[in-house]
Amino acid sequence: MLMSPAIQAKARQLLEEGEVTCVIGYEVGPRGQTRPAFVRRPEEAERLVWNEACTHNLATYLRRKAAPEANERTRVGVVVKPCDSRAINVLLAESQIERDRVHLIGVVCEGVIDISTGDAQSRCRTCATRVPLVYDSLIGEETAVAAGSEVGRPDGEVEWLRKMEAMSPAQRAEFWLGEFDRCLRCYACRQVCPMCSCPTCLYERDDSLWVGMGIGLNEKRAYHLGRAWHLAGRCVGCNECERVCPVHIPIRLLNRTLALAVEEAFGHRAGMAAVPSPLLTLLVAQGGEP
Repeated sequence: MLMSPAIQAKARQLLEEGEVTCVIGYEVGPRGQTRPAFVRRPEEAERLVWNEACTHNLATYLRRKAAPEANERTRVGVVVKPCDSRAINVLLAESQIERDRVHLIGVVCEGVIDISTGDAQSRCRTCATRVPLVYDSLIGEETAVAAGSEVGRPDGEVEWLRKMEAMSPAQRAEFWLGEFDRCLRCYACRQVCPMCSCPTCLYERDDSLWVGMGIGLNEKRAYHLGRAWHLAGRCVGCNECERVCPVHIPIRLLNRTLALAVEEAFGHRAGMAAVPSPLLTLLVAQGGEP
């Protein structure tokens, strides 16, 4: 099946029939790079493409378009890869979006590339899920694939994390502080993440009692470690945070360390079903706030 024409046809149909007011997908920009696209008219559907550079996790836009508190009661379509569909499941489990406000155009994905090297991205090399876990329409042939995800599989990245565990606390601290020290506090990792959904980020408040908005090492450490804890049991491993980092901090390794710990402790892989993080349910059960 030719994926781009099929996506265009589905988007055109949804817009013509009034099923959605906007379809969020991918297009090739004037510089030849694949980027997110927002199509609002049927005749614009031909802009939509599917290729190996469709890396963006489009679920991040749904908090503005399909959140319960959104001003406009509209329905949107969105193109989702398997890892994106896991983000959808987390958003649904946390009631951050309403299911009847979205039409999920699932695409069977054979992986996307790192445009800087031309090689398959690390998340794709360790992913065995090629069909989205939740969708309304499916583009591509649904084939039998082995169950699994990028979390916990025996690959080189997991081996690297085990070596980190074997280090002394001082050695690990030296490594991560060296990485955090290069941070610019640009917040690109936060902005691209579908799970970073706080209306006002704790680490960008000028009245915060916990951490300032400065660029000292202590502030950088508090930001990255605090964000990692907020993502524990929620991160789906799309690795968009690391892709957009201008100084190439290995953020995915920090997030994956916590993902492995949550899986080992609770048997939970974020987004495999519309089930909230066990850390969130434990907090609520103990009388805390989610």
